[in-house]
Amino acid sequence: MTARAGGLETAWYRGAPWLWLLLPLEGLFRTVAAVRRWLYRSGLLSSYRAPKPVVVVGNITVGGTGKTPVIIALAEALQARGLKPGVVSRGYGASGNEFPHQVSADSSAAQCGDEPLLIYQRTGVPCMVDPDRSAAVKALLAAQPVDVVLADDGLQHYALQRDYELALLDARRGTGNGHCLPVGPLREPLSRLRCVNRVLYRGGQDPASSVGYQPVAWVNLVSGEERPLPAFTSGEGIVAVAGIGQPDQFYATLGTLGIAFEARTFPDHHQYSAQEFEQLRGRTILMTEKDAVKCRSLVGADAWFLRIDASLPPGVVDDIAALARS
Repeated sequence: MTARAGGLETAWYRGAPWLWLLLPLEGLFRTVAAVRRWLYRSGLLSSYRAPKPVVVVGNITVGGTGKTPVIIALAEALQARGLKPGVVSRGYGASGNEFPHQVSADSSAAQCGDEPLLIYQRTGVPCMVDPDRSAAVKALLAAQPVDVVLADDGLQHYALQRDYELALLDARRGTGNGHCLPVGPLREPLSRLRCVNRVLYRGGQDPASSVGYQPVAWVNLVSGEERPLPAFTSGEGIVAVAGIGQPDQFYATLGTLGIAFEARTFPDHHQYSAQEFEQLRGRTILMTEKDAVKCRSLVGADAWFLRIDASLPPGVVDDIAALARS
């Protein structure tokens, strides 16, 4: 199994001195990003205005910040209020080329990507996948009656106009060295955060701006059996598999639960193969729910994913519910 390549990311968050050599490239990146955004804002580049409210959940940093659990929590909270949300996604990691793709019970991660499939399986809300998010929204609205569109990622996808923006940051990692690519992890300058409706922090301390992630149970990939969180605290031969943006977050959670494990780390959105699990036969495998949607047909009977629920500040749900009813 391959090790996770994170040299550049490590440099961003530790302030490696050699990154200063890339400053001219950062200047070019900032200029291109600013001009591109201005062209859309001025109308010189066309953008699509949907007839229903569009809420973008994204980030300004490279790497995972927990967007998918937030989309799931938003969808469930809106459903609980009697609203009909729909989700659009670019389907990162999808190897198919037939878009737009409406996610269904028969969809595979190869067709639509792991995150849209996970969102659909957890919430049942209509979910449309297309690298062109405007096309995804048009297809979603043509196929399903929805009150509000939740865009999974796409903060920088200005071809799609939006009514509300949520930007997510990791409270511990923050914005690294504060520089844009390739000197730092930022997709846009920090000033971009002043333009969004809300900035939410994964693992923050302020209830008004923090997203909490609560482990709920272990779920068997094959049978669907659920076990309580302490189920594997005394186990032996446990392997933790992670192919997500920040695998250390998953490993830290296992440590908090008192689980001793051997870590097997893959790149984000890794496409697993049966051969990679063959050598783990006879061992207990623990993984994230995002990985699990790709691995059900590849693992044996002793493979489990950790179900996690995100808790949102009440004001966020209130804002979006009011927008959907407007």
